[in-house]
Amino acid sequence: MQASLSRPAAATVLVVALAAVGLGPAASPAAAATIPAGSGSYTDSRPAGTSGPTTNTGAPVTPKLTAAAKDKPVPTNDWWSSLAYQRYGDNPYSTPMYGHPLTYQATSGGLEVGYPTTPAIVGGGRQYEYAHKADLTVGLSGLNSPDTKADDWSDWTVTPYWADGTRTLRTTIGHGMPFVYAKGSGGDARITTAGTPTVFADNGNVLGITVAGHHYALFAPTGSDWNVSGTAITAGLGGKDYFSLAVLPSTDALATYRKYAFSFVTGSKVAWESTGGTVRATYSLTTEAKEGTERGTLQALYRHQWLHTSDALTPYTYVSPRGTMKVRESASFTTSQKNQGVLPALPASGGVDKARLTGYLNEVANDSDPFSGAADTYWTGKALGRLAQLVPVADQIGQTGIRDKLLGLMKGRLQEWFTAGGASEFSYDKSWKTLTGYPASYGSDTELNDHHFHYSYYVYAAAVIAQYDQAWAADSAWGTMVKTLVRDTANPSRTDSAYPFLRGFDVYAGHSWASGHQGFAAGNNQESSSESINLSAGLVLWGAATGDTGLRDLGSYLLTTESEAITQYWFDAGQQVFPGTFGHDTVGMVWGSGGAYSTWWTANPEEIHGINVLPVTGGSLHLAREKAAIKRNIAEMERENGGPAVEWRDLLWEFESLADPAAAKAKWDAGNGGYSPEQGESKAHTYHWITTLDSLGAPDLTVSGNIPTSAVFARNGVRTYAAHNYDSTARTVTFSDGKTLSVPARSTATGTGAGGGDPDPDPEEPGPSTGNTFRLKSGGTLTTATDGAAGADTLASADGVNRDGTPYRPTVYEVKKVDGTLAAGASTAFRLRVDAGTKVGLAPQVRVSYDLTGDGTFDRTETYRYFATDPVTGWEEYTQAVGTAAVTGSLGNLKAGTVRLEIWNALGNGTSQVQTGTDAAVVKIPFV
Repeated sequence: MQASLSRPAAATVLVVALAAVGLGPAASPAAAATIPAGSGSYTDSRPAGTSGPTTNTGAPVTPKLTAAAKDKPVPTNDWWSSLAYQRYGDNPYSTPMYGHPLTYQATSGGLEVGYPTTPAIVGGGRQYEYAHKADLTVGLSGLNSPDTKADDWSDWTVTPYWADGTRTLRTTIGHGMPFVYAKGSGGDARITTAGTPTVFADNGNVLGITVAGHHYALFAPTGSDWNVSGTAITAGLGGKDYFSLAVLPSTDALATYRKYAFSFVTGSKVAWESTGGTVRATYSLTTEAKEGTERGTLQALYRHQWLHTSDALTPYTYVSPRGTMKVRESASFTTSQKNQGVLPALPASGGVDKARLTGYLNEVANDSDPFSGAADTYWTGKALGRLAQLVPVADQIGQTGIRDKLLGLMKGRLQEWFTAGGASEFSYDKSWKTLTGYPASYGSDTELNDHHFHYSYYVYAAAVIAQYDQAWAADSAWGTMVKTLVRDTANPSRTDSAYPFLRGFDVYAGHSWASGHQGFAAGNNQESSSESINLSAGLVLWGAATGDTGLRDLGSYLLTTESEAITQYWFDAGQQVFPGTFGHDTVGMVWGSGGAYSTWWTANPEEIHGINVLPVTGGSLHLAREKAAIKRNIAEMERENGGPAVEWRDLLWEFESLADPAAAKAKWDAGNGGYSPEQGESKAHTYHWITTLDSLGAPDLTVSGNIPTSAVFARNGVRTYAAHNYDSTARTVTFSDGKTLSVPARSTATGTGAGGGDPDPDPEEPGPSTGNTFRLKSGGTLTTATDGAAGADTLASADGVNRDGTPYRPTVYEVKKVDGTLAAGASTAFRLRVDAGTKVGLAPQVRVSYDLTGDGTFDRTETYRYFATDPVTGWEEYTQAVGTAAVTGSLGNLKAGTVRLEIWNALGNGTSQVQTGTDAAVVKIPFV
């Protein structure tokens, strides 16, 4: 959360209708106690005159849980938190919850279920949303519950509970789950549809229906029979207590989904590891067989997941606000990504004028009020972050006096907050099992908002101190208080009785949520994804500095995962997520239902674009992976702004330098004389950042080191390798291109690297071994390998709109790091097999694009005429012989370039398929 000091806490420029939720009983006051934590302490009672969690009218509220769950730490700040946090008094059920592909809302009669597939553009064009709209309600005949409570939960699933004295209902729902699993007593299973359903399959206990254009399958116990009467569908349970339903990607998927109808999901869990420069995560569901022995299931992967898995996927897909979701037929899948490195600071370079930098450093160190009057958790954190960035910079140029003065300021302010009884302190709430700093701000107390934003600065500052003073960071000193903040915001333990597992981070969605109560019609939201990254980067540095490899690797997992989510869902780097009718290249906020070109406090384009950049630190390097997206982002900001940035120019210069250091340096040179730094920035840091990148080049994310505190920069084809070694002995860091770097103990080193080769090629960025013919491979890659498995990918529907010439939800295949000499007289050729089944009027279309230098900008695009399929099941051949519809740009030689093939349905209202992994699924490029 970022704002001016005078920002009204309730201000919003979003057009988001608030749905009402409710309140629980108020907590009884208890005698205050001070809890020691090493040299620090916190209290278990709020300071006089302050508030904890409340309803929207200010009434105290406690968690809305069943007896079975009442002692478990509640994961606030989740996609479903309104089940447990009743924010509004007239709704004791929930607000809309966005699981994807399904949406949900609890009501007195059960669980509303929807599958929104058509986006709306609202808020004057500033917001896109796939808003919840019930297709049907899952319940029991006669159910009329006075409330809905959270009964159980796991990493990305939750079980709401209803009871009305006669009937009880539990449903298990989750991210990526096409099924709703229900257990009930006291009444027949009842499905109430929003309109009269069309029955497309009736097999007694299995019923296929279409409602509002969406296909559902209903499953009752064997021996039961579904009865349809208008909009009411009921089935006796025959002495059993279970039934389920699933949203189907198509009616012909019924047989596949029926196989797993009684394999009920009972839990979800992610396990991660960070080794050798790679972060791997496995997402697993536990299941229980209600009938038979089947224990498998189906789950839909988000774009940020399926881009990074080599696990087999089915042809089935779903629509979501995060782009296409792809279905896996298994209870688990694994993702693998390069570790996104973090440095304590950018390394030394010849481009920095030490005397000039020293002058800038002294301006901060000698400021009469280096904390700028900050009193609450957020603005104190911002001030700590500002100082923390300058400590290693001062050390780097030999200004140890300035370094130590800054460290002293940071220690003093942190110790004030880390000691109970003063004007600023932390307080533990036993009901909500959370730690809140007072003075609080922006609802961190009354709504449990933004803890991960606020505390990220404290953890990061503590990590910088630990780099220079390990005794200060010891558990017996101030380290226990730092770890307590971590337990509140990013607890890696599922068995900690005092704090929930990863409070704000949604492991399946791939990013954090900011609202504690989730009490909005649009679901939960997160604005400043970069402040969430700040916490992850702080964990990497704190863990490395203190020898806590568990926290270090947790930070790597969180940062690497959220980095991809930001790339896809905030910046739409691949231009595959935002609806074509949404006229923006970035969003300031992601909501459960979509995204908004907005912030909570202003419509100023500079802040909309900058809020997902700040704070700029050694943890921001991950943003440089998609340089073309950065350039589009800056260009849009300047269009919307009517010119270059003014208020937040320093942040946006630093952002631009990650893609185009020379352009950013030119802007700094022209405009550094007459501006006021953003409140978490300083001229010292901005000058050091921009001049260093201008000298070393932008970060090169195609190469990674085998420790998380390493990075690579590239300028004019020359790479500079950098790493910080927190160990007490020297070590050699190995990079994925085969280069090595020797790093002394407790030091940062840079160099052009020794050795070479490529001992660890990236499986997600396959380069051609030989030849210029590439096969389409399921999972989105082009490969020269000919030994892969044959398969097929589903092409999304054109939704009845003419998409000729403009990719619409395309299926994308890509290969990077391609070298080749343009062959005289040659041209692109492709041979593809497509099939629309029996659907009428479909027309797949292909576009082939060439990024000649791999800089993220496509120099040549070739759009081919669409191919009209016939309504007869069977493969048809589509080739370049149809001719081009449009060509832009020119071809030249490929040097570490990128080749991309996109295929989409240009016409029609149904899905089709394209073959993969065969010699009839190839593109031949005009290079040798």
